[in-house]
Amino acid sequence: MKNRLLFLGGWLLLPFLLSLAFAQTADQPGIQTSVKPNYKRSNYANQSILLKNDKIQLQMFRRIGGWGFGEISTPSGKLMGILDHLGEIMLRDQDIPMRFEAENLERKTTEAGESLIFKVKSVVARNNLKGTSFEEWMSYPFTEPAITGEVTLTLAKDKPLIYLKYRLTATGNYYARYIRGPWLKVGEGSFGIKKDDSMLPGVEWAMGDEWSSGIDWFKDPWALRSVPHPYKVTAPLMALSYEGTGIGLSWDPNQVATRWFNYRAQRPQPVFATPNFIDRMNNNLMGLMIPDASVEGHENEVSSNLPIELKIGQMINFDAEIWLSEGRSLEVMLDWVKRHGLPNPPEPRWSFKETLDKIANAYNTNLWHEGEGFGIKQRPQDKIHPGVPGFMERYIKENKGSQLAKELQVKVDWCRAQTGAANKKNQTGDIEQQKKQGDELISIQQADGSFYFDPDGRHYRKDDFKVATSFVDPMGLAFDNALDIVVVPALELLDIARETKIAKYKEAAKKALDYCLKMERPEGGDFWETPLHAPNLLAAGHAAVAYLEGYKAFGNEKYKERSIHWIRTILPFTHLWESADVQNLYNTKPVLSSSDWYFANWVRDHVQWEVLSVFSESTSRGIRWDQIDTEVDWKRFHEGVTTAAIRWMNVHTDNTWRPHNIPSTYEDYLKGAFDYCYADTHNSTTGNYGGMFIPPDPIAVNIYSVMDNKK
Repeated sequence: MKNRLLFLGGWLLLPFLLSLAFAQTADQPGIQTSVKPNYKRSNYANQSILLKNDKIQLQMFRRIGGWGFGEISTPSGKLMGILDHLGEIMLRDQDIPMRFEAENLERKTTEAGESLIFKVKSVVARNNLKGTSFEEWMSYPFTEPAITGEVTLTLAKDKPLIYLKYRLTATGNYYARYIRGPWLKVGEGSFGIKKDDSMLPGVEWAMGDEWSSGIDWFKDPWALRSVPHPYKVTAPLMALSYEGTGIGLSWDPNQVATRWFNYRAQRPQPVFATPNFIDRMNNNLMGLMIPDASVEGHENEVSSNLPIELKIGQMINFDAEIWLSEGRSLEVMLDWVKRHGLPNPPEPRWSFKETLDKIANAYNTNLWHEGEGFGIKQRPQDKIHPGVPGFMERYIKENKGSQLAKELQVKVDWCRAQTGAANKKNQTGDIEQQKKQGDELISIQQADGSFYFDPDGRHYRKDDFKVATSFVDPMGLAFDNALDIVVVPALELLDIARETKIAKYKEAAKKALDYCLKMERPEGGDFWETPLHAPNLLAAGHAAVAYLEGYKAFGNEKYKERSIHWIRTILPFTHLWESADVQNLYNTKPVLSSSDWYFANWVRDHVQWEVLSVFSESTSRGIRWDQIDTEVDWKRFHEGVTTAAIRWMNVHTDNTWRPHNIPSTYEDYLKGAFDYCYADTHNSTTGNYGGMFIPPDPIAVNIYSVMDNKK
C-alpha cells in the first residue's frame, strides 16, 4: 500500500516536475506548447518545434524523457509519416530497447538550410525505474547511456527534402542486437496501411493492397525479404505513395556505419515492410539499422542473432535523406535520380574497339561451325543456322583490309549462299504474310482492345507453367492479361499497318494501347517462367517502344507521356550503385520474382540480355531516349548497361562461371568453346556468373549504338 501511495504521489507531481525541467528550453526560439501530435503511440511533454518551407514540414515533439519524435507533412498538413525516434539500441543483456533522446536542442541556419541539432543519449532503464514500485524487484546492470552523440535534422532550402545526420559514440563495451537510425512509419496517424504503391528498388514493387514480402511472386523461404542482403537493392532508397504524394528515404549504401579497429565494417541495412508486419502496426515501415545482412543466411533479422560487439569510443554513423514527391513511387525514385544523377558508367573491361575485335574474332573461331554457321552448341539438340550476326556487316566494312574481316566475309558469303532466296526480299509475299499475321491478331483481340494470356497456345514456350501448376499453383491464369501480353501485339499491328497501309491494323493497335493507358507497373514479360503480374523489365521496354511508335502513328501526346513513363520504369531494375567487393553497377534485374516458384531468384540475380534487347530494338527504330525524355541521362544509362555487359563476357581462365541446368557444358567451357559469349545470370551477392551462354552479338550492336550517340 505504501509503495502504491508513493507511486501515485510521484505521478501527481509529474506535471510540476516537467514544467521545471522544461523551463530552460521553453523560451528557446520556435518552441511551441499548443501543438498536439497526431502520433498517439508516444507520451508527449507539451513542447514541439517546426521546420517548414513551402514544400515540406517537419514538426519535432518532446517526450517526457526528452526530444524524440517527429511528424513529416506536406505544407497543407497532409501527414505522410512519423519519425519514430532519434535512434534506438537493443542490448543483448537487456530485454527493453532504449531510445535516444535529447534534453535540449539547438536551432541553426547554415548554407544547407535550417537545422535542429539534438544532443542525444540512450535511455538508462534503471534511472527510469528509480523511485517507482519496480525498483525493488527489477535491476539492470547498466548505469550510464550506452550511446551518446548528436543527431542533426536539416531542412533544405526550397526543396521538399530533409537531411538526417547521426553521429553517435558507444560509451563502453556492449553487445547490441541492433542499433536503429532513421525509423520512418509512413501512414501512422493518418492513412494507415493504405498506399498507391511502394518500392524498394530491385527487391519490391507492391501495388495497392499487395504486401511487400508477400507470396504473390515468390514462395517461402524466398518470399520474406524485409531485411534483404544490401547488394540486392539496386538503388539505395525506399518509397511509398498515397493519393498523389510520395515519400522517400535514402541512404549512402557504402557508408561505414560502424567499424572497430580491424573488424569488418557494418553498413546501413534497409528495413522495409508495407504494411508494417515487423512492428505489427497499422502503418508502413522504412528504416535503417545495423548490423547488416551481408551474409544471406542473416537476412530478415530485425534483431540479430549475432550481436554487434561495441567498444568504448566506437563511432556509429548514419546519413540519410527524407523527401516528398508528387506522384507515385517511380516519381520518388526519379527525384532521387535527378538530385544525385546517374552514376558514371563503370570502367570498361576492354575498350569498345578492343571488345568489338574480340567478339569478331570469337565469331571467326570458337563461334564458327564449319558447314553449319555462326553460333554456340550447349546441348546435343542445339542446331546452328546460317544466320549473320547483326553487327558483322558493319564490322567488316569498318575493318576492310584486315585479315579478320576478310575471313569473316568468306563466312558471311557462305551463310548467305545457304539461305538463298530467303535473303532476298519478296515485297508481295511479305505484304501478304503481314496481312495474314495482322488478321490473326485481330481475330483474337478482345472487344475492349486487350489480348489474353494463352499459356497452352500462342504463349507456350516451355513447360515451366505446367511444372509450377502441378507442384504448387499457376503462375498466371489463362485468359488473363498483363501489359506485355497486350503491347507486344499492339506493336506488331503498328508495324503491319505501316508496311501494308491498311487502316484496320492501325485502329486495332490503338485499341490495345488505349486499353493499357491506366497501367502503372510493367508486368507480363518473361511470362514463360515467372508469375504473370510480377514487376518486369522486358515489359517496361516493350511498352516504351510500343507507345512511342503509337505516338509517331497517331500524334497522341498521351502515348508519348506513357512511353516516357515506361522507359523510366526500367530504373528500379537497374543497379545504380555498387560495393567495393562486387561489381554490380548497371547490372539489371529481369523481374522481381522467382522462376517456377522455386528454381531461380531474380531479386538476387541479374540478367543483362533483356535491357540490351530494349536498347537494340530502340536503336533499330531510330529511337533516341535521351531526346524523348530529357530529364534522365539515357545516353549515360545506355553506355552504363552496355559497359556492364562487357564485364559479363566469358573468358574461361577467369573461372567465375558455373553451369546450372546443363552441367555437361562445363568441359566445353574449360576448352574455351564459349569464350567471349556472355552469361545468362550474375549473382548480386557473390559476383559470380552462371546459367547458359548467350552469343555476344547484342553487346556489339549496343556498342556501335553507344559510339554513334557519342559522335
